[in-house]
Amino acid sequence: WIVITAGWAFGVFIGVNVAMAFGSPGAHINPAVTLALAVAGKFPWQSVPWFMAAQCVGGFLGAMVVWLAYYPHWIHTVEKDAKLAVFCTGPAVRSYPWNFITEVVGTMVLVIGIAALGWRTPVAGLGPFLVGALVWGIGLSLGGPTGYAINPARDLGPRLAHQILPVAGKGGSDWSYGWVPVAAPLAGAVVSGLLMIAAGM
Repeated sequence: WIVITAGWAFGVFIGVNVAMAFGSPGAHINPAVTLALAVAGKFPWQSVPWFMAAQCVGGFLGAMVVWLAYYPHWIHTVEKDAKLAVFCTGPAVRSYPWNFITEVVGTMVLVIGIAALGWRTPVAGLGPFLVGALVWGIGLSLGGPTGYAINPARDLGPRLAHQILPVAGKGGSDWSYGWVPVAAPLAGAVVSGLLMIAAGM
């Protein structure tokens, strides 16, 4: 689990850096962060739908790259759940209310943590690394129960890719759970945005 969460953390670190390099304002790669900033009055509402759409498309395209990278492995992998886990998250114990709460809490830790980093501006260039470290910390401490999506685009785009792509021997895409890693981070984002206003962040 330490290795998996580290991989995701470095992925976030690189993703934020690439977004910054291409001039993305705020380098948002997560709809929950975008929504929280809009609620807090730090991002224009008219840009929210476009950012969220781009983030979800990015998640889908990234999943396609992963599918290609692992292409010869799909036919040799018997476990359908293992194939699905490459694309999207799933709960260790399926309990929708508790799964929802776990994702809300994880998202709030992410968003408030990012806001705190911005409040005390780190050394130039260190911000993306600290965000990656924050994601790693969330994964190690809160990631076990749900696989910690904490990002609707990270789950929705790849889950849709799993549904569409010709993955050899795949099972269903578990859409009965798929609403949780989308709705819960967005709910956590709204609460986080309101807390940012209350705290003057």
